[in-house]
Amino acid sequence: MSTARIVLRDAAGPASTEVERKVGLAELTWDIPAVRKAAILIVLALAWEAYGRILDNPLLFPTLSETVQALIENVRSGILPARAWSSIKVLLMGYGVGVTLAGLLTVLAINTRIGSDFLETVTAMLSPLPAIALLPLALIWFGLGNGSLVFILVHSVLWPVALNTHSGFRAVSQTLRMVGRNYGLRGFAYIRKILIPAAFPSILTGLKIGWAFAWRTLVAAELVFGVSSGQGGLGWFIFENRNLLEIPAVFAGLLTVIVIGLVVENLVFRTVERRTVLKWGLQH
Repeated sequence: MSTARIVLRDAAGPASTEVERKVGLAELTWDIPAVRKAAILIVLALAWEAYGRILDNPLLFPTLSETVQALIENVRSGILPARAWSSIKVLLMGYGVGVTLAGLLTVLAINTRIGSDFLETVTAMLSPLPAIALLPLALIWFGLGNGSLVFILVHSVLWPVALNTHSGFRAVSQTLRMVGRNYGLRGFAYIRKILIPAAFPSILTGLKIGWAFAWRTLVAAELVFGVSSGQGGLGWFIFENRNLLEIPAVFAGLLTVIVIGLVVENLVFRTVERRTVLKWGLQH
């Protein structure tokens, strides 16, 4: 058992009363975010299993146990890891190019008036355009290969990252800006030491949104035109098994997409967030 101290203050004066109460192990455990999230996942898994058993039709909705069994079989055969790695490689290429272009556009926008006007105008024009709608043009321009996928991934990543980064830079207080100027910071040094740390919560939000857009766009694109350069990704794995009526394998592919998303969110972005914005005191 542990104790928690609660301080009660009288609104009429500075006097305060301290009250101690015992906190049980269950309450302490429930205060851990990872435990609460794990509980949510367990509830969702039980609901999935229960609904699948009640429906009793694997062609429509397999149970979680059937899905996990199909997942294990495809992992052992090496098919699912190969397809997942194929998708991740293309995703990293498109994500890297998109983030780089977003950074260049944002630097241009904060240093020149015409750059800012250009970014705001082009973002308003192209950001609402679904990336998958550009796939037919991408196939004409770049052919049936990774080039088409990278093109639409860049479109998915570029605008949310650029928009959030630009908004974050513009929200930096004038006090911080004057501090940087007083220290003689100019150009990239001013951006790196003043603007990026102060705007990093917005930048990180843009990176998360760009990742989510790119991941779902990639899977959708692979579902549409399938194999890329002789090797399909997760979307093609799902499409193939749907044609073969291997519905548990389809759900195994979908579960793999979800697991990869959870891993990236909770291991990559959460780690970056803890070591930057939380450590710097920019968020609570």
